[in-house]
Amino acid sequence: MKIAVYAGSFDPVTNGHLWMIEQGVKLFDELVVALGENPDKRYTFSSAERLQMLRDSTQHLPHLRLESFENQFLVNYAQSIGANYILRGVRTASDYEFERTMRYINGDLVGSIETVFLMPPREITEVSSTMVKGLVGPQGWQQVARKYVPDPVYRRLLDWAA
Repeated sequence: MKIAVYAGSFDPVTNGHLWMIEQGVKLFDELVVALGENPDKRYTFSSAERLQMLRDSTQHLPHLRLESFENQFLVNYAQSIGANYILRGVRTASDYEFERTMRYINGDLVGSIETVFLMPPREITEVSSTMVKGLVGPQGWQQVARKYVPDPVYRRLLDWAA
């Protein structure tokens, strides 16, 4: 079986994340979407809230498992669940440089796990969780932010901004 892990903080999940997840479901027999917890990072939403937004945004997809992990390298986590692939998105040249370096380090740690890179379509290339959260607040933000997140996340953003 081809099992892949797509990991992120998903704070919150965006249409860019959702596109990656949908592609991963098509490419692999099973996709594990793993919410990574970084103790050095400050999150807007709790891990329970982020997992719920992921669950609500991906309930239509088959062969998908949602999990979380912390305090371990992604490649070691992937190995621990029997994954053969790590799925990563590349939006920009700086993403590519970072992801290329991580791919080589991961290969040094666990050579049997391959990294697969996908490039999202142009209309969602600039979408990031940070960008979406930065849109919230000014008059009319709802119409702008709505374009970049799945419905369950949009509803959560409305509550968060209230």
